Amino acid sequence: MADGTWWSERVRLRLPSPVVELDDDRLARHGVRLLLKRDDLIHPDLPGNKWRKLKYNLMAARERDLRTLVTFGGAYSNHIRAVAAAGAHFGFATVGVIRGEQHLPLNPSLAYAVERGMRLTYLDRAGYRDKDNPELLARLRSEFGEHYLLPEGGSNELAVRGCAELPAEITEPFDVICVPVGTGGTLAGVAAGLAPGRSAIGFSVLRGGQFLDAEVERLQTRAGGSVTDNWRIEYNFHFGGYAKRRPELDTFVVDFADRHGLTLDPVYPAKMMYGIFALVAAGGFAPGTTIVAVLTG
Repeated sequence: MADGTWWSERVRLRLPSPVVELDDDRLARHGVRLLLKRDDLIHPDLPGNKWRKLKYNLMAARERDLRTLVTFGGAYSNHIRAVAAAGAHFGFATVGVIRGEQHLPLNPSLAYAVERGMRLTYLDRAGYRDKDNPELLARLRSEFGEHYLLPEGGSNELAVRGCAELPAEITEPFDVICVPVGTGGTLAGVAAGLAPGRSAIGFSVLRGGQFLDAEVERLQTRAGGSVTDNWRIEYNFHFGGYAKRRPELDTFVVDFADRHGLTLDPVYPAKMMYGIFALVAAGGFAPGTTIVAVLTG
């Protein structure tokens, strides 16, 4: 693909994102080091894995001269927000196909998207489950013209390529890298980009998310032709499901902010961080292990 520096004229990205060590006695007593990969600081509108997933997709849309981006998401989707922001920054029209019925006034996520120029259309939940239906895709082309279609969550082979670049940015030696998992694209890419001897752990934020193993395998196969054997997904830290919370997670978030001055987003990074601390406490990592936790924003 062509050189992607065209975007530097429109946005200033903090890349590589910073890596900082977390000083916490709960880790030290088990002989474990934890580094935070602050992808949440890449850009206020395009944080973390959102930029990494969009990067090569935006380049592909631009090369194909497709000036409209169409994508799918729930009413509180961070992906919808990021696509709307990308459209505003890079000159694409954007359309969000939203799961469920319209509710007015719009919630903050959808209001943000509309403020940045995104057109919204809605699908009932039955139709949304069948969003790959050729008839629906033809209707979207008829209504919005020729466009570049991004999947829900932005996870496709180009997203995997973007996420695979993350490990090379980390110059500090490490053993394990951890990421939250919603659609599987970030884990698929990060695991594919690891050097030999390192492994990746994904923390599912979905209840009943065991299908994600097959999804990560599918994405890796489409992106690189094979599946790596250096990753696994933890399914015990979803706290009831996507965007769901329980008192113990809220307590962890408050305590973490008190200790480290950093408030974790409860939808993704907080569940991952809770899981890391729980695994460390249970002896899940050998003394001397260095873990990198990716804060995706």
